[in-house]
Parts: sequence; structure tokens; C-alpha cells
Amino acid sequence: MSSHAKKFSHDANKVAFDLSHRQTIKFNIAKYNAAVVKGRERYLNLLLAKERAAYIKRAMLANWDTYLCQFEENATKRGVQVLWASDTAEATEYIRQILTENEARLLVKSKSMTTEEIELNLTAEAIGCESVETDLGEFIVQVAGEKPYHIVTPAMHKSKEDIAKLFNEKFNTPINSTPEEMTNYVRGVLREKYTKADIGVTGANFLIADIGGVAVTENEGNGLMSTSFPKVHIAIAGIEKIIPSMKDLGLFWPLLASHGTGQQITNYNTIFTGTRRENEVDGPEKMYVILLDNGRTELFADNDCNEVLACIRCGACLNECPVYKTIGGYTYDTTYSGPIGSVITPFFRGFKEFGHLSFASSLCGACADVCPVKIPLPSLLLENRRKSVEKNIRPFVEKAAMKGFQLISSQRIGYDIVPSAIKNFAFAPFNYILWGPKRKMPTFASKSFSKQYRISKNNSSYEK
Repeated sequence: MSSHAKKFSHDANKVAFDLSHRQTIKFNIAKYNAAVVKGRERYLNLLLAKERAAYIKRAMLANWDTYLCQFEENATKRGVQVLWASDTAEATEYIRQILTENEARLLVKSKSMTTEEIELNLTAEAIGCESVETDLGEFIVQVAGEKPYHIVTPAMHKSKEDIAKLFNEKFNTPINSTPEEMTNYVRGVLREKYTKADIGVTGANFLIADIGGVAVTENEGNGLMSTSFPKVHIAIAGIEKIIPSMKDLGLFWPLLASHGTGQQITNYNTIFTGTRRENEVDGPEKMYVILLDNGRTELFADNDCNEVLACIRCGACLNECPVYKTIGGYTYDTTYSGPIGSVITPFFRGFKEFGHLSFASSLCGACADVCPVKIPLPSLLLENRRKSVEKNIRPFVEKAAMKGFQLISSQRIGYDIVPSAIKNFAFAPFNYILWGPKRKMPTFASKSFSKQYRISKNNSSYEK
């Protein structure tokens, strides 16, 4: 078992029985789920919208290279410098060069999971550039010295009391501050950061091939503020974010909003198409777009799982997943958690270290039901499990147990031949070793099902 798998098992066991944590997650996800239900009800035919979105994203994947090159060509015409990064190291080197060339001392960053994937904040700080998260949830977890808990709602694991205590310790704000008061305090801090920042960084919800545009959707206006004042704008996006045409946004933006937050449309929807024009008073003088691979083309080459690249990162599968809601986001120990993270992370970071994530699922199918682009996540999780077995990276104990189960279960006599008392004695250690003290293995009946069935059948025949 890898070190990551051992840590996962330990953390999952710890978090699953932390009742306070589970209550916070249950409360916060319930709020989102209630809103999302209303958001979906706005559709006259939600299934048709999902089918169209699924078709467009898969058609994009079938012509992925063409659309990416089209994006580069159109973006370059508008003064954007497009940089291709094969992995985290190359993306990091680009960022170092840009920050150094522009003598950057302060960077403001809109919410972006891709920047979390390459740990941009650490890169900036290593060369003496302060990196400030401007999304409220991201700001909270940054102040706490943590990473995002959820791909849409980074501070989902914290209650308003937790945040009030954190702000009291870090900023000396009143311990009984209301959410509105804390939000106003952060707004004041960030306004000063925006006006002084040298660099503004965003991710991209969509890359629009036919206009070379970067589409960003958000609810706080921080994305616009992060790109209005700084002289340099860096957009970092996974290469799977490409869509063919601007007209596709009419389908994708409402789907993303309704499945992510329950809104009809997100508050701020911006398309960045280059640097500031001569007649414009704000916006960057330079714009860079870093297109990140980092395992995506390897995943694309896998015919069994490559349709997962159609994901639009709405977070709906996390909110529906009973495993995610039980063990929490940090247990996954990776940038992308929940069902979607369990499928893509082994490709991004290796099956040997992260193949265990694909086994962290009940395969209930809820994630596939809510997916706005119809990704069959349970089937892909099973494909990953198969790959882990074929790569011979599953634990020896598991292999031995499955061989033993195969031997016993292949014929009925395998169940019947061993007395129930011996079975119960043999499985007793599971209560203390594998299942843990919080659960108890069920006991075997004195007679097997087949024996009980024969007795019942004989009695019924006798009564007739």
C-alpha cells in the first residue's frame, strides 16, 4: 500500500467519525443542494440541454488539437502571448519568468483550481512576490494556511463561527462578527491589494476557440478587479477547457451556474480577448495564457476514460457523493476531490500513488445522474480499478482475500462446508483490524441460506 493510500485510510477513518465536521458539511451542502434543485427546475428540458453539452464537449475532444491551435491563432492576433506547458515544472518556470521580468512584488489571484494544481502561490512567494487570493472562500483558507476543500466552495468545511474565530486571531476583528461584517472587512483589505498589484491571475472556465477568448464566471467581481488594475494578466487553464465557439456559452454558462450554485446565471461573466486597447482606461498592458497539459494528453490517449475530459468543473458530483460527504475534501489529499478527482488524479499524479482513490466510491450512480455533460463516472471508476489491478499495484492482502473469496464462492459447498462457529471466529479480527471499533462484522447464521431454503421447501411440501 502506498504512503498516500495509508494516509487516505487513516484520514478517512478519522474524519468519518468527526460528528462536528460532518454536521458542518451536511449543513453547507444542504444549502447548495436546495438551491441547485431550484436551478434545474428552470429548464423546460434539462436532459436535452445536458445531451447537447455532452455532444459539444465530445465533438471538441474529437478535434482537440484543431480547436487549441485555433484558439492560439486568434488569441495571438489580439496581442496575447500563448504559452504551452507540458507539466507543472514548465508552467512554474513560465510564471517565474513573467514575475521576474515584470519585477512583480504583489499578485492578486481570482479563484482557479488550475493554479492550485501547480501551486502558484508557493512559486510566487519563493521569488519574493506576495500572492493574495481574492475569492472570499479562497481568502479564508489562505489565511488559515489551508488549501481549498471543494472545487467550487473552498471553505465549505468552515462554519461562520470558525471563520469569525480565525479572523479574530489573524486580524483582531470582533469574535462575534457576522458574515456581513467579515465580508466587508475582506472587501476593504482586497480593494487596497487590487490597486497596488503588479500581476493579476485568473483561471478559465472556458477557452473559446473561434475568438481566442478566455471566459471567466464568478460571483464576487474579484475576477474583474484582479484584471482591471494590474498591468499584467496571466490566465492559466487546462487544455480541456476549450470549446469551439462563443455561441456555445449560451448553453454552458447556465448549465455551470445551475449545477454549481443553483443560479440561473452567475453574477459576473467576463470574456477576456486581449490587452487594453488605446481607447480603454483599464485592463492589462500584457496578457499571457498558459495552456497546461500536466497529464491531460495521457488521459486523452486512454480510450476507456478520456471522456472525463468533458468535465466543466461544476462540483455537482462532489455535492451528491455520499463518500465525499462522509470523508471530506482534504482526505483525498489532491487538488481535485470527489468522484471527478478520483477518476482524473491517477492519470495526473500516477496510479501507484493515487489509484486507491478510484476505490473510494459506493458506485451508487448519483454522480452520473447529476453530471451536466453526462460523464458516466461510476463506469470510469470501475475502469480505473481494473487498471490498478492490471498494473499489479493493489495490496497483497487484498489479492489474497479475493483469491480466497473466489475459491469459497465458486461453489455452494464452499459456503456450507465450514461451520458457522468457525466462520464467526475467523472473521472476529475484522472488528478490530479492518473494520475498526466503530463497526461490527455481522455474524454467520447457524445454518446457511441453502440449508434453510431446503428445510423450508421440504416443510412446505410436507404440509401440502
